Amino acid sequence: IHPREVFAPAVRERAAAVIVVHNHPSGDPSPSPEDRDATRRLRAAGEIVGIPLLDHVIIGERSFYSFREEGDW
Repeated sequence: IHPREVFAPAVRERAAAVIVVHNHPSGDPSPSPEDRDATRRLRAAGEIVGIPLLDHVIIGERSFYSFREEGDW
């Protein structure tokens, strides 16, 4: 995930905030090190452009992982 790909439409649409959601085909929604890194980069980019990242949610087979709810912020 590159911040410019996430925030380009948000800037174009004058979004007030964004929530990022993706799935893990394995069915396990536990975040990978790459997911954690992407979340940190997206939060930093959102602060710069003035469009906060409200949450990053990973969808699994029967559950989900919310960085915000888990305090992994």
